[in-house]
Amino acid sequence: MPKKPRIALVHDYLKEFGGAERVLEVLSDIFPNAPIYTTLYLPKFFGPHRQRLQKKWQGRIRQSFFRCVPFASKLVSPLRLLSPLAFKFFNFSKYDIIITSATGAYFPNSLNKKSAKLFCYCHTPPRYLYGLPTARDLKKYPVINFLAQIANHFLRLHDFHWAQNVDQFIANSNTVKQRIKKFYRKPAIIINPPIDLPLGCHSDPPWAEKNLAKRKNFYLTGGRLARAKRYDIAIKACNKLKLPLKIFGRDFANLSQELKSIAGPTIEFLGEITQKQKKQLFQQAKALFFCSDNEDFGMLPLEAMAYGCPVIAYKSGGAEETVIDGKTGIFFHKLTPTSCITAIKKFQKMSSRAKSMSSRAKSRDLSRMRAISKTCHSRAQQFNKQKFISKIKHLFF
Repeated sequence: MPKKPRIALVHDYLKEFGGAERVLEVLSDIFPNAPIYTTLYLPKFFGPHRQRLQKKWQGRIRQSFFRCVPFASKLVSPLRLLSPLAFKFFNFSKYDIIITSATGAYFPNSLNKKSAKLFCYCHTPPRYLYGLPTARDLKKYPVINFLAQIANHFLRLHDFHWAQNVDQFIANSNTVKQRIKKFYRKPAIIINPPIDLPLGCHSDPPWAEKNLAKRKNFYLTGGRLARAKRYDIAIKACNKLKLPLKIFGRDFANLSQELKSIAGPTIEFLGEITQKQKKQLFQQAKALFFCSDNEDFGMLPLEAMAYGCPVIAYKSGGAEETVIDGKTGIFFHKLTPTSCITAIKKFQKMSSRAKSMSSRAKSRDLSRMRAISKTCHSRAQQFNKQKFISKIKHLFF
């Protein structure tokens, strides 16, 4: 009987719970005996996910010397410059396979892999190094931006260097696969991230009449409140049309204050919510806005579609790989409120019921809503968690 490979999981740092951390959680379930190496482990920032993850990862976390740095939680960005050194201090000599969950190659893939095979599940090459929109707008600070561009030139050299340390890149989308090819000159295989589907969806599907009746007249957006997600587009569009919009998610870099300053009376900020609350919102919302600028993949649209909730999305990045225009949602082609408003009006024609219509017209309209919901759910099924688990297991076993 062949000996099972000894596997280690590596993540750059754990200070929030987003798409990358969701992938790490599923990887940790697939490999329950694998320790998790990271520079910093700060579960107090996990919000409603804290209890679950602390229990699941108890005894498995291996932190670097960063844990001894005073005020480390506030110094995550500058400490990144020392991340290669932090990972080099870890001893990976006893492992056969190392799986890194990373944005790019520069941080976790700088480790000394010894004789182990190094696999990188790449969420994206670092956005700030390659001119992609990021959470912070440094152009507001010309001096800092100038110095950052100089530093980024040398960081790109290191990023490319450590990318060559990877034996196999795994991209979360075709968008990221193309970035890996362009920036690292390395091939990658695609394994899309795992999407949670609603339990009991076969006995109580999202397109059932009683579930369609739960739909309310509000729109939804959310996730990590970061600048590149462009929530301002949805807010300005809903301000103009006086549409109710609910925004959920953990604040990042105090962006919520900026968003609240431009929000009209129909905009509601929910803050960070639990998975249960998010699922309820997906069941009730008329549609989800996804205005992210060149998103790497984007799990949120598929999570919404799993509950039959269509998506109004900016046509770029990973959204082009998940949303089907005219069937599971509507694309808008310019990152402007005007373009978003045009998409909203198209969506309303595609899905909404008139206030007064004949019983025959109401029946046709309900059938149309049912078809949209069913198509959304079917699309999400193509990216379900079991497919992710199956592909990962097939790769390593």
